[in-house]
Amino acid sequence: MPAHTTYDAAMRAALDEARLAPGSGDVPIGAVVLDAADSVIGRGHNIRERDGDPTGHAELVALREAAAVVGEWRLAGCTLVVTLEPCTMCAGAIVLARLDRLVFGAYDPKAGAVGSLWDVVRDRRLNHRPEVVGGVLAHECTALLDDFFAHQRLG
Repeated sequence: MPAHTTYDAAMRAALDEARLAPGSGDVPIGAVVLDAADSVIGRGHNIRERDGDPTGHAELVALREAAAVVGEWRLAGCTLVVTLEPCTMCAGAIVLARLDRLVFGAYDPKAGAVGSLWDVVRDRRLNHRPEVVGGVLAHECTALLDDFFAHQRLG
Protein backbone atom coordinates (compact mmCIF):
# COMPACT_ATOMS: atom_id res chain seq x y z
CA MET A 1 0.00 0.00 0.00
CA PRO A 2 1.46 3.43 -0.92
CA ALA A 3 2.41 5.66 2.02
CA HIS A 4 0.01 8.33 0.81
CA THR A 5 -2.97 6.02 1.15
CA THR A 6 -1.81 5.06 4.64
CA TYR A 7 -2.13 8.66 5.86
CA ASP A 8 -5.23 9.81 3.96
CA ALA A 9 -7.57 9.45 6.96
CA ALA A 10 -5.19 11.32 9.26
CA MET A 11 -4.76 14.07 6.67
CA ARG A 12 -8.54 14.39 6.42
CA ALA A 13 -8.60 14.88 10.21
CA ALA A 14 -5.93 17.59 9.81
CA LEU A 15 -8.03 19.20 7.06
CA ASP A 16 -11.02 19.22 9.42
CA GLU A 17 -8.84 21.04 11.97
CA ALA A 18 -7.69 23.51 9.30
CA ARG A 19 -11.29 24.42 8.52
CA LEU A 20 -11.68 25.70 12.11
CA ALA A 21 -9.00 28.39 11.72
CA PRO A 22 -10.53 30.95 9.33
CA GLY A 23 -13.35 31.84 11.74
CA SER A 24 -10.80 33.83 13.72
CA GLY A 25 -8.98 35.17 10.66
CA ASP A 26 -6.23 32.56 10.81
CA VAL A 27 -4.79 30.80 7.78
CA PRO A 28 -6.44 27.35 7.45
CA ILE A 29 -3.66 25.01 8.46
CA GLY A 30 -4.42 21.97 10.57
CA ALA A 31 -2.43 19.24 12.26
CA VAL A 32 -2.91 16.02 14.19
CA VAL A 33 -0.44 13.89 16.13
CA LEU A 34 -0.82 10.13 15.97
CA ASP A 35 0.58 7.76 18.57
CA ALA A 36 2.25 4.46 17.66
CA ALA A 37 -1.19 2.83 17.32
CA ASP A 38 -2.30 5.61 14.90
CA SER A 39 -4.74 7.10 17.43
CA VAL A 40 -5.04 10.90 17.43
CA ILE A 41 -3.51 12.26 20.64
CA GLY A 42 -3.13 15.89 19.60
CA ARG A 43 -5.03 18.30 17.36
CA GLY A 44 -4.35 21.85 16.34
CA HIS A 45 -5.10 24.60 13.89
CA ASN A 46 -3.58 28.05 13.49
CA ILE A 47 -4.45 30.38 16.38
CA ARG A 48 -1.95 33.19 15.76
CA GLU A 49 -4.59 35.81 15.01
CA ARG A 50 -7.08 34.52 17.57
CA ASP A 51 -4.56 34.52 20.45
CA GLY A 52 -2.10 37.15 19.21
CA ASP A 53 0.58 34.46 19.54
CA PRO A 54 3.41 34.27 17.00
CA THR A 55 3.96 30.61 17.98
CA GLY A 56 0.29 29.71 17.45
CA HIS A 57 0.98 27.46 14.47
CA ALA A 58 -1.14 24.35 14.00
CA GLU A 59 1.87 22.06 14.46
CA LEU A 60 2.87 23.56 17.80
CA VAL A 61 -0.70 23.50 19.11
CA ALA A 62 -1.00 19.80 18.20
CA LEU A 63 2.45 18.98 19.64
CA ARG A 64 1.60 20.69 22.94
CA GLU A 65 -1.64 18.73 23.23
CA ALA A 66 0.09 15.45 22.40
CA ALA A 67 2.87 16.12 24.93
CA ALA A 68 0.22 16.74 27.60
CA VAL A 69 -1.44 13.42 26.75
CA VAL A 70 1.86 11.51 26.74
CA GLY A 71 3.08 13.31 29.85
CA GLU A 72 6.43 14.41 28.47
CA TRP A 73 7.99 16.43 25.67
CA ARG A 74 9.51 13.45 23.86
CA LEU A 75 7.06 12.18 21.26
CA ALA A 76 9.05 9.16 20.08
CA GLY A 77 6.82 6.71 18.23
CA CYS A 78 4.49 9.52 17.12
CA THR A 79 3.64 10.98 13.72
CA LEU A 80 2.72 14.59 13.01
CA VAL A 81 0.31 15.03 10.09
CA VAL A 82 -0.08 18.64 8.86
CA THR A 83 -1.78 20.19 5.86
CA LEU A 84 1.15 22.46 4.86
CA GLU A 85 4.89 21.89 4.79
CA PRO A 86 6.21 23.21 8.13
CA CYS A 87 8.12 26.47 8.50
CA THR A 88 11.54 26.67 10.17
CA MET A 89 10.07 27.15 13.66
CA CYS A 90 7.79 24.14 13.35
CA ALA A 91 10.44 22.01 11.65
CA GLY A 92 12.75 22.75 14.58
CA ALA A 93 10.03 21.75 17.05
CA ILE A 94 9.49 18.49 15.15
CA VAL A 95 13.17 17.63 15.53
CA LEU A 96 13.23 18.65 19.20
CA ALA A 97 10.11 16.59 19.98
CA ARG A 98 11.83 13.47 18.60
CA LEU A 99 8.88 12.58 16.38
CA ASP A 100 9.34 9.42 14.33
CA ARG A 101 7.57 10.78 11.28
CA LEU A 102 6.29 13.93 9.62
CA VAL A 103 3.52 13.73 7.02
CA PHE A 104 2.45 16.88 5.20
CA GLY A 105 0.08 17.80 2.40
CA ALA A 106 0.86 20.92 0.38
CA TYR A 107 4.40 22.07 -0.31
CA ASP A 108 5.22 25.66 0.69
CA PRO A 109 7.65 27.19 -1.83
CA LYS A 110 7.69 30.51 0.09
CA ALA A 111 8.48 29.31 3.62
CA GLY A 112 8.76 25.51 3.64
CA ALA A 113 11.54 24.07 5.78
CA VAL A 114 11.14 20.42 4.81
CA GLY A 115 12.66 20.57 1.36
CA SER A 116 11.23 23.63 -0.38
CA LEU A 117 13.51 26.42 0.92
CA TRP A 118 15.38 24.61 3.68
CA ASP A 119 15.46 21.03 4.91
CA VAL A 120 15.69 21.40 8.66
CA VAL A 121 14.29 17.98 9.58
CA ARG A 122 16.83 16.09 7.49
CA ASP A 123 19.87 18.19 8.38
CA ARG A 124 22.63 15.71 9.25
CA ARG A 125 24.08 18.14 11.79
CA LEU A 126 21.06 17.66 14.05
CA ASN A 127 20.68 14.81 16.51
CA HIS A 128 17.32 13.55 15.23
CA ARG A 129 15.88 13.17 11.74
CA PRO A 130 12.29 11.98 11.35
CA GLU A 131 10.98 10.12 8.33
CA VAL A 132 9.22 12.52 5.94
CA VAL A 133 6.21 11.79 3.73
CA GLY A 134 5.16 14.80 1.63
CA GLY A 135 2.34 15.51 -0.77
CA VAL A 136 -0.44 13.54 0.98
CA LEU A 137 -3.79 14.86 -0.31
CA ALA A 138 -1.80 17.82 -1.61
CA HIS A 139 -4.55 18.92 -3.98
CA GLU A 140 -7.14 19.20 -1.18
CA CYS A 141 -4.68 20.95 1.13
CA THR A 142 -3.66 23.43 -1.56
CA ALA A 143 -7.28 24.10 -2.57
CA LEU A 144 -8.21 25.02 1.01
CA LEU A 145 -5.38 27.54 1.19
CA ASP A 146 -6.02 28.93 -2.30
CA ASP A 147 -9.69 29.47 -1.47
CA PHE A 148 -8.82 31.25 1.78
CA PHE A 149 -6.35 33.61 0.11
CA ALA A 150 -8.68 34.26 -2.84
CA HIS A 151 -11.32 35.46 -0.38
CA GLN A 152 -8.74 37.57 1.48
CA ARG A 153 -7.91 39.40 -1.75
CA LEU A 154 -11.59 40.02 -2.49
CA GLY A 155 -12.36 41.30 1.02
